[in-house]
Amino acid sequence: MIAITREVSAGLGACQLSFVERQTIDVARARAQHRAYQDALAALGCKVRVLAEQVQMPDAVFVEDTAIVLDELAVMTRPGAASRRAEVATVAEALAQHRSLRWIEEPATLDGGDVLRIGRAIHVGESARSNAEGLARLREILADYGYSVRGVPTRDCLHLKSAVTALDDETVLLQPRWVDRGQFANYRIIEVDEAEEHAANVVRVGDALLMPANFPRTRQRLLDAGYQVSTVDVSELQKAEGAVTCCSLLVS
Repeated sequence: MIAITREVSAGLGACQLSFVERQTIDVARARAQHRAYQDALAALGCKVRVLAEQVQMPDAVFVEDTAIVLDELAVMTRPGAASRRAEVATVAEALAQHRSLRWIEEPATLDGGDVLRIGRAIHVGESARSNAEGLARLREILADYGYSVRGVPTRDCLHLKSAVTALDDETVLLQPRWVDRGQFANYRIIEVDEAEEHAANVVRVGDALLMPANFPRTRQRLLDAGYQVSTVDVSELQKAEGAVTCCSLLVS
C-alpha cells in the first residue's frame, strides 16, 4: 500500500479552524510529529510518498481532503474552504500515476474528510465543508461502480471522520455527540470514551489501526475488542484541527 503525504507548511499556524480554539503551533514539533506519523505508516507496511511543502498553503499537510481514493478511480474534490482549493492540483498529479481521475466541480464542494468508505458503502458528511451538490456529484460519478452513496448529518465537528471511522467492514468507532448512532445501525458500534472527545478518528491500514497517542481509554476499548492498535503523537497537528486520517491518502 502507498501512503501519499505532504510536508508540513511553515505557515501551519494560519490554518483554517472551525471547532477548536486557535493556539500557537510549534511548526518544528509538528514536523517531527509528522515524520513519526510517516514512520508509523511505514512500520504498518506502507510505502510512504512525500509531496513537497506548499509554503503558501497552511492546511496542505491534510492531503485527505483533496481526494477520495477507491479501487477503481480517484475523485478529486473541491474543498469547502476556498483557501484550500489550490492544494488539489499537485495531489492529482501524484494520484494520476495510480488511478484514473474524476473531478468535483463548481458549485459543488466536498472535503475528503467527510467521505467514509466501508466496503461498497460511501457515507458522506453533511457538514459546513461539503454541500448537497457535492454529495450529488459524487453519487453521479460512482453510479457505474456499484457503490451506494448516502448523506450523514453531522453536528459540532469539522468532518464526518471527526465523528466516526471504520475499524473493519463491520465495525465503526463513533462519537455520539457529533453523529447519531442510528446512522450506523447496520454496523457494530464502539463508542469513544466520554472523556476523549476527539478520539473517533483512527486510520485503518490492513488489519491494523493507527490513532493519536492522547486517547488511552479509547485505545484500551479497541485493544479489548481485539484490534491491533499503534499510536503516534500528533498534538501539534491536532491544534490545526487535524488527526490521523487527514494526513495521508492510502492507495492499495
